[in-house]
Amino acid sequence: MPPKSEEIIDEEELVNQDKQTDQFISEWDRRRYIPKAGEPELPPQLSELSNKSTDEVIKELNRLPFFMTELDDSDGQGGENTELEALKQLAYDGEPHEIATNFKNQGNDCYKAKQYKHAIEYYNKGLEIDCNVPDINKALLLNRAACNLELRNFRKCIDDCKKVLLIDEKNIKAIFRSAKAFFAIEKYDESIEILKYGLTIDPKNKDLNGILKDIETKLKNIQELKEKREREKQQEALKAKLLDDSIKLRHFKIIKTKSPPEVLQKAKIRLEDPMDYQSQLIFPAMLLYPTIDEFDYIEEISELITPLEILEMILDRPKEWFDSHPGFTVNNLDCFMETETGGLVKVGKKIELNNALMNDKSSKAPLFDNALRLYIVPKQDVSKWISEWSKEKALATRK
Repeated sequence: MPPKSEEIIDEEELVNQDKQTDQFISEWDRRRYIPKAGEPELPPQLSELSNKSTDEVIKELNRLPFFMTELDDSDGQGGENTELEALKQLAYDGEPHEIATNFKNQGNDCYKAKQYKHAIEYYNKGLEIDCNVPDINKALLLNRAACNLELRNFRKCIDDCKKVLLIDEKNIKAIFRSAKAFFAIEKYDESIEILKYGLTIDPKNKDLNGILKDIETKLKNIQELKEKREREKQQEALKAKLLDDSIKLRHFKIIKTKSPPEVLQKAKIRLEDPMDYQSQLIFPAMLLYPTIDEFDYIEEISELITPLEILEMILDRPKEWFDSHPGFTVNNLDCFMETETGGLVKVGKKIELNNALMNDKSSKAPLFDNALRLYIVPKQDVSKWISEWSKEKALATRK
């Protein structure tokens, strides 16, 4: 009977560094053998290495089977490696269980060096042997699962653990690794299910209980976040309803145009107190100067502000600006709003804006794209500007 294989990688093990090798290399760098008078020369096999660097020596040693860490398809000079095929055959020399064990051991060495992809290659080769020894195949699968877990190949890890459990249904490491992989891909129910199964086998297992606690904490956090978002969603819905009720209560009309100015594409009306529909409304304002083809934009104004207060705010400018814009003084400007039907209505400079916006007469002035639209014209230009106003053009710009 072939021997059982019990060497299974445990991810909690720490990899110890080979201090003797480090010391050997250090000594090689610091002290090279130079024969003195009467002392023997180096043997032919070593004398050719005496003038080579450490890296060059290691590279040479790597070509020797005893030291080899990788196979080179060349002879070191770019030619054919005549020993390669013999070395490949050597890897498959022995009984199937011996070959599989050899691949497992090489895989374990790679795992300890954190060379997980190389380790998987060795475990794959060991499994391909199909040595028909359950313990060896179990170790190969379980160790490959550990590598896949490190590489975040979570589904492959789960598949390997399933195969292990078909061989050994009480294997705690397979249960733990599959639970950890399920947890990583957010399959919480599956992870909990297999953990609870594992705890029927080993109720006090710290690893199983630890990850179960982590999952329970994660699920609790998810539920709390879900409830928080639901509360926020309900809160936003309530705020939207209060805002809508507030606008309807005031009889404000809002017209959405097909191509609003860029500054108004995300314009919003809001209540000063979102939870009080009787608090004042806040919205943006577009201030248009049609006689000089300019405009100003105010991000937020109150419905209780007056045109006079707006003019005093926007005309706080340097003297040079007024020199080039004659007639633009607070007392010499009139304010107009566009009506729902495309006409114009003059707005008294001392009345609050909501009085004009709440007017239900034919001259009702709406908000456009959630913003106030206020035309500001010097008194001397009012008659000419109004005579040139066209309802048809005004209505066409809304489409």
